[in-house]
Amino acid sequence: MKNLIISSLLICVGLITSAWASGDTEKERVKNSADVMKEILDAPDKGIPGSVLEGSKCVIILPGVKKAAFGVGASYGRGVMTCRTGNDFKGPWSPPVMMASSGGSFGFQIGAQATDFVILVLNDSGARAMLKNKVKLGADASVAAGPVGRTSEASTNAAMKAQMLSYSRARGVFGGVSLSGSTLRPDGDANNNLYGNKVSSEAIVNSQGVSMPPEAQPLVDELTAVTINKEKGQPQP
Repeated sequence: MKNLIISSLLICVGLITSAWASGDTEKERVKNSADVMKEILDAPDKGIPGSVLEGSKCVIILPGVKKAAFGVGASYGRGVMTCRTGNDFKGPWSPPVMMASSGGSFGFQIGAQATDFVILVLNDSGARAMLKNKVKLGADASVAAGPVGRTSEASTNAAMKAQMLSYSRARGVFGGVSLSGSTLRPDGDANNNLYGNKVSSEAIVNSQGVSMPPEAQPLVDELTAVTINKEKGQPQP
């Protein structure tokens, strides 16, 4: 039985690795993340409530996370995180920090799929943890399925007790989902490649020695427009 589990896990990892080997670059990851966030924000009646997004310290987008299963499930994804700048995480949205995620599950399952994930970090301690360490959701940081749609804004208090809220989109269906058990970490090598030199996550968020990649500007502009309008009480675009 043990050998079967190990063999199945190796098969899953192989499937995910081969799917990844298709040439994903840092700039493509940033662009894909921006596209995913724009599509979600352009559907406000079905997307993330504006009040929840406004209260977020960081936004993590993982486009096309690969998941494969053959008795044992495994997932691995790459994406970006942008945080509000400043010691209190209340400033403008930062240049992107490259991120990586991984997770696993056991059970009778077979198949493969790709899913977009969005994770909102709701407090300062969660944001600081994400900038420094690998975080296991549900253990190192509490995570809950995020509320969806404008009509849910009045019922978000229970969910907001979590440090993070998570969402998924697969085959056009968007909704809150629990990612407990998955891990998130800054992707150091990818950050170095994107910015051209060795740079820490904290330096990126504080714009120390880095500039905004052109591919990230649409993502930051989109988040800025939505949250600024929310702050001013204006209707969202």
